[in-house]
Amino acid sequence: MEGNLQELRSALPDDWETGVFLGRMLGEAGPSPILIVRGELYDMAQVAPTCAALVERGDFTASGGRHLGRYIPDETRLLSPLDLQCIKACGVTFAVSAIERVIEERARGDWSVAAAIRERLEASVGGSILAVVPASAEAAALKQALIEDGLWSQYLEVAIGPDAEVFTKAPVLASVGGDAEIGIRSDSNWNNPEPEIALLVNSGGTAIGATLGNDVNLRDFEGRSALLLGKAKDNNASCALGPCVRIFDDSFSIDDVREADIRLTIAGTDGYVLKGESNMREISRDPLDLVDQTLSEHQYPDGFALFLGTLFAPVQDRDEPGRGFTHKVGDVVAIENMKLGRLVNRVVTSRDAEPWRMGIGALMANLAGRGLLRGPA
Repeated sequence: MEGNLQELRSALPDDWETGVFLGRMLGEAGPSPILIVRGELYDMAQVAPTCAALVERGDFTASGGRHLGRYIPDETRLLSPLDLQCIKACGVTFAVSAIERVIEERARGDWSVAAAIRERLEASVGGSILAVVPASAEAAALKQALIEDGLWSQYLEVAIGPDAEVFTKAPVLASVGGDAEIGIRSDSNWNNPEPEIALLVNSGGTAIGATLGNDVNLRDFEGRSALLLGKAKDNNASCALGPCVRIFDDSFSIDDVREADIRLTIAGTDGYVLKGESNMREISRDPLDLVDQTLSEHQYPDGFALFLGTLFAPVQDRDEPGRGFTHKVGDVVAIENMKLGRLVNRVVTSRDAEPWRMGIGALMANLAGRGLLRGPA
């Protein structure tokens, strides 16, 4: 499913030579897990045939890997850094996104009535929801007040209630990396990117690193009914991750995630440009709390990635006044963070995106044919 858009370049961060990065590289024989350690590139397939296995091994020193020399971005085709890990996501983890989800719900997915609803909701709950701590006594009091005013919503329940929204974003192996096409359903006419940070978590529940991601959002589908979440979120090429997972070490920690600035640029073929910026300091729930909620009654023997949610909610008009933003085919979406790098994708319809062909069976056959599958020692 990984497209090859040579004119688009994903990039590691400026300090990439001081960190450790986990990724996947497409070679002539097939995909291989790689490590970039202090600027040096290692093929780790002979040590662990998948990124999931390499994470479970827990050694990111590149010991036993095949040294390929200095990492040269233009000579290495990076895929999504995930293979056998589940791809999970959290929604409505920022106050602004909570308000926008309520707008979608009240508008029944109709962009033309969104502006008036937004004005009323922001006047009623904007200040309160920004300050309240989820699951607190203040949150319970705000909930009761909103119920009495007829403004309560299922989205506010997950925004300030005890339980976070956690859902499955994409099947195993279905995510795309940087320089790939990213898909929007062909029958959606109100949608936007969701620039986020995703944590990579091992089978023991420990977050071992982070990467950038785009959790595409179809505002018309989800606004019509929350029961359309799966149809809105999981489509061909609708999940992008990359360029690599930065492993937590002395140069990068979970506190860097908590303080991260995320920049977004959308450039259309029509000359339209939208820029946005958000900061993880404004998230309502701590990233590790979201990990704990994901693990509360579920195990992930191959680990998982967890999208942490987004503050970005575009309302800038693109065409008609009051319509706000929606994607057009050909949009180039760039998501950036100084510690994680730059993830770039070009928008197409999911129907026209490169088909997803390498599932688990095909990957196992490929690894077996390369002699990389071995039983227990």
